[in-house]
Amino acid sequence: MIIVHEQPAPSPPPSPHTPRSLIVAFYDAYGRHVPGPVPVAGLIRLLAAVGVDAPSVRSSVSRLKRRGLLLPARTVTGAAGYGLSPEARRSLQDADRRVYATAVPDDEGWVLAVFSVPESERQKRHVLRSRLAGLGFGTAAPGVWIAPARLHEEARHTLRRLGLEGYVDLFRGEHLGFAPTAGAVTRWWDLPAIAREHEAFLTRHAPVLRAWQARADTPPEEAYRDYLRALDSWRRLPYADPGLPAALLPADWPGGRSAAVFHALRTRLHDAGAEFAGVTPDGRDPTTPDGRDGKEPDGRDGDEPDSRDEEEPGGDSA
Repeated sequence: MIIVHEQPAPSPPPSPHTPRSLIVAFYDAYGRHVPGPVPVAGLIRLLAAVGVDAPSVRSSVSRLKRRGLLLPARTVTGAAGYGLSPEARRSLQDADRRVYATAVPDDEGWVLAVFSVPESERQKRHVLRSRLAGLGFGTAAPGVWIAPARLHEEARHTLRRLGLEGYVDLFRGEHLGFAPTAGAVTRWWDLPAIAREHEAFLTRHAPVLRAWQARADTPPEEAYRDYLRALDSWRRLPYADPGLPAALLPADWPGGRSAAVFHALRTRLHDAGAEFAGVTPDGRDPTTPDGRDGKEPDGRDGDEPDSRDEEEPGGDSA
């Protein structure tokens, strides 16, 4: 008799969501389009819909404020709220070209970032490397980083914002050899690791898309929850994956499939989610009668530590 042991189902990938990343995703999707600051009570309500409790919201907002990405402000009704700083708004606008791009990139050449940092300023060297990696640059040689040429403007803006432009020269050009370019990119980027990130996105969100495709209704709160989580997962990927031309990628590259899932979810869910996330033009949170929602439920200032609130990888442009 042959005994067949049932194999356990594979574990789902670990959750990519943190309170801070979900707040950034909210401002990306909806908050930046609100006239005026988002009331604190509204932010707490909207993050609760994706499983973030009030103390974690306060802690994460405090950290984003300290980084200069959120600015405290009052709504027209006097409620405490937070809006995006000009720097954060520019970062999201820069990210739009990647996060919401639908066209397959053409072979347009390369941008090279060549930097030299004195040993006495080694911390800036670390920041340079981490930011270039976060922008999707690969390593061509020590001190020489490479990316598709269309990323040069975003790299320029980012390096200037960080005050690092004095250490970097940017060049634009072609790869002329000697190895075939399709082989060279496997040295410049860890393509298997990037492919695994796409597969993790598909594992988590393709079933969500199939479930929505099987139903006719689109309840606003469910749409908001599923879209915000998908956006939070997705907005990292166009930074981990620089968007190489298809001719340079393996035939079974999963990037196109993951992009199709994200854009289908966005098309189906974004507008219904906006209905749930809606903040009235005068800055009121629709769940409070007078909009005076500025006082924190327990009076704390939001500086409590949160072990889930780690530094975000590339894609936390804001």
